Amino acid sequence: MATQTEAVLSGEDALAIVDPANYVDWDSLLDRFDKLRSETPVVRVVNDEVHDPFWLVTSYDDVMRISKDNKLFLNSPRSTTFSDKKSGVFVKSITGGDPNLVRSLVALDAPTHPKYRRLTQDWFMPKNLGKMEDEIRALAKVTVDRLVDAGGEADFVPLVSAPYPLHVVMQILGVPEADEQRMLFLTQQMFGGQDEDLNKSGMANMTPEQIMQLVVGAVADFEAYFAKLTAEKRANPTDDVASVIANAKVDGEHLSDRDMAGYYIILAAAGHDTTSASTAGAMMALAQDPEQFARLKADRDLLPGIVEEAIRWTTPVQHFMRTAAEDTELGGQKIAKDDWLMISYIAANHDESVFPDPRKFDASRSPNRHLSFGAGAHQCLGLHMARLEMRILFNELLDRIETLELAGEPKRAKSTFVGGLKTLPIRYSLSK
Repeated sequence: MATQTEAVLSGEDALAIVDPANYVDWDSLLDRFDKLRSETPVVRVVNDEVHDPFWLVTSYDDVMRISKDNKLFLNSPRSTTFSDKKSGVFVKSITGGDPNLVRSLVALDAPTHPKYRRLTQDWFMPKNLGKMEDEIRALAKVTVDRLVDAGGEADFVPLVSAPYPLHVVMQILGVPEADEQRMLFLTQQMFGGQDEDLNKSGMANMTPEQIMQLVVGAVADFEAYFAKLTAEKRANPTDDVASVIANAKVDGEHLSDRDMAGYYIILAAAGHDTTSASTAGAMMALAQDPEQFARLKADRDLLPGIVEEAIRWTTPVQHFMRTAAEDTELGGQKIAKDDWLMISYIAANHDESVFPDPRKFDASRSPNRHLSFGAGAHQCLGLHMARLEMRILFNELLDRIETLELAGEPKRAKSTFVGGLKTLPIRYSLSK
């Protein structure tokens, strides 16, 4: 493809890409990405006073290329999630120059990344997770019990989709049940910092600096908690992931405190909010389509398709950032070494050249090669666990719920990074 004149997005159009409030109106957001993908699938977003310029990538093929080419498109040189200039300076000031507040698997490149990933990779494979099915099924039953007890009308998010994956991931980590609410609070502060209903701060209109301070505080609390947990797991190892991390060695040395905290945080936080969002999205789709809900009750073989489509349709992780290691070309645009790129999973998962009628929730969609888990070396470590959790929960829900409909207007969270429903009012009848 011949290189085109540089495509630039500026002014209000550019600000709209980084404004969390614009991620609440899902259809309008998809309209915006559809237009960009058709006209300028790779476009330079410039708001000089707000953030460093970056390339927004909206086509499926380009996002896939970046995701798989881990030598050309790096994670570590710059922040792996979007941040404005003031927040970036603040983070570097407290990390000693690291652009990432949390040094997790997401922020590592080869050769360090594969060494760290291998520490827990086998643990999250289907063969090992199968050993936990009974425990997860028990957690699903307790969760659905609460829905049954609610008496036919409830907000599905705080009652079911938020606490359930938290219970699962905390059990995997070996965190006592008594500490789960603390973990929920901290994950909401980390990933809900842009939404006043989720960050629990009491501040309806926070500045970017206040948001960042909130997140920093949550990270510090996480680190303090898991430092104590590490000491316990080294003294008395158990059969959980926390023990694996606490006692793991890379190149003959235990992980540093910062690296260990980052490992815990990515598993605790990312393993919770993302599955919660996909679960709520699936429930909303079924509530909006009673016929599809009835078909699923009658034929559980449809359940894997429901789960996979929910993960695509909701796209909980909405973007990641990458940094070009060398000069290259992408979508007809010249990308210079050290340029920053935003890969939009939302846009890629709604690319009509790959997903016909992408806004339709279609449980029979096949193939469904969505990018919600990423691709390449950094593909989500917990993808098998997320699918297993959702299948088990929905089997329990289908056993006990006879009819399902919306009881009000669902609301999405304000977030440019991890997004999804924050409320889902539903009305339901119970199976006899």
